[in-house]
Amino acid sequence: MPPFAVPLLRKVFTFMLASAASVSAVAAPVQVDLVTAWPEHAVTLVDRPVGRVERNAGAAGWRYQWPGTYFEARFAGADVWVDLGTGEKHARVAIDGHPVADLVRPQARLLHLHGLAAGEHDVRVDIVSESADGVQTFGGFAVAARALARTPHARKRAIEFIGDSYTVGYAAASTARECSADEVWRSTDNSLAFGPQVARRFGADYRILAISGRGMVRNFMNEPGDTLPTAYDRQLPADDLAAVDDPAWSPQLIVIGLGTNDFSTPVGPGEPWRDGAALSAAFEWRYVEFARALHQRHPSARMLLLAPDAGDGAAERAIRRVQARLAGEGIAVGEVFALGPLALDACNWHPSRADHAAIAQRLEPAIARLMPGWHS
Repeated sequence: MPPFAVPLLRKVFTFMLASAASVSAVAAPVQVDLVTAWPEHAVTLVDRPVGRVERNAGAAGWRYQWPGTYFEARFAGADVWVDLGTGEKHARVAIDGHPVADLVRPQARLLHLHGLAAGEHDVRVDIVSESADGVQTFGGFAVAARALARTPHARKRAIEFIGDSYTVGYAAASTARECSADEVWRSTDNSLAFGPQVARRFGADYRILAISGRGMVRNFMNEPGDTLPTAYDRQLPADDLAAVDDPAWSPQLIVIGLGTNDFSTPVGPGEPWRDGAALSAAFEWRYVEFARALHQRHPSARMLLLAPDAGDGAAERAIRRVQARLAGEGIAVGEVFALGPLALDACNWHPSRADHAAIAQRLEPAIARLMPGWHS
């Protein structure tokens, strides 16, 4: 641990946790300070990452890149320290389910949360930005030696969301279609995307395995880079290491939302497909192969296929044929869920906050029909 030296850099946030239904009653505002070090003899908490991560070699914490990754810990005490780690990120911190800090490109990585009421508390950090530029780190949580470490609780339900920018929550907080690259980055917020919204309604853990601009066989405008199924096979998209099966991750539901980038623009000269029909055939073949691999990895999971309205309906027609083939093979797959119609009034014609809320509202009963016993 760093030597004992905890000078305050500046006070960043003060929030009152006002809900009477909170896990622990909070009698005073939670104070959030940026600090330069954890206290001497601090006790590192057992943290629970949710998302594809790997241990940070030679240091505490985790490496991650997939969007929507979050980290949880539990303790008994009046304060806790958080190491946000490295990388350009938008991090949201919560205590007992109540937000206490919203940090966009934080200038310091260490936080001290104090002023909590006596008792047990849950602390959570959500990374809501998209880490398109590479792998980032999260350093973990710690408490003073006098505090007590507890084991964070896993939720009984788990959903895996696979997709593109729609699943990422690309620019979901924006209010205009014309945006700079910086405005896109700042307004991207995975917590607003339909997937996390639905997961919260069902009280489920979730993984987001999605990358903006990627498709099943064709990225947006046939741009270079791995397609999503290829990236899916990696632990972290920027690394060459194959994904490692996590025995703690066993989703009951897998939601796939791909096809927008495959069909959003016509097939052009020099592309591998001679026309739209050939593209559709390649898309369907790859989709079926990908779904079979997912079924092999998680044989008890049910699948729900999302259909965008890209390509004047070509994407939805292809996905409906995929659904029929999978159902014919005995794979538990629900009816195809059409995402539209959508206003698409966020940056670069993407779903807005209102679009995502509408999708989540319609998706909730579709999931309830597919998952017996699930109630929001």
